[in-house]
Amino acid sequence: MPLVMIHVVEGRRDDEALRALADTVHQVVLEHFDAPAGDRYQIITEHRRGLIIAEDTGLGFERTDDLVVLRLVQQGRTTERKQDFYREVARRLQQETGLAPTDLIVSVVANEPEDWSFGLGEAQFLTGAL
Repeated sequence: MPLVMIHVVEGRRDDEALRALADTVHQVVLEHFDAPAGDRYQIITEHRRGLIIAEDTGLGFERTDDLVVLRLVQQGRTTERKQDFYREVARRLQQETGLAPTDLIVSVVANEPEDWSFGLGEAQFLTGAL
């Protein structure tokens, strides 16, 4: 159950385009992280122009205001799974939304079962509810 945070520059996409972005990311999460279909937790945040500062880390990329920064909080995915996810999400976002692969930054953050509560003040992974 990854928690996906999608950061974009405000005003670059309408609601339909934001939904297409989120839907595409979710499909790749389902396929490459083996998340159940009803396990969708996404937060889309729009930032005013200039409030996402993302240089090229010396790779020679020309970034634009179409930049998308994905942060996934998850548990238990292997290095290979993460690398497959990076490749496929870049490919699919380009195919489905026209996002240039150089305008995509992905960070996967690992955590543990005790780091989740889905409500009721309980840690459902620990109690056996999930």
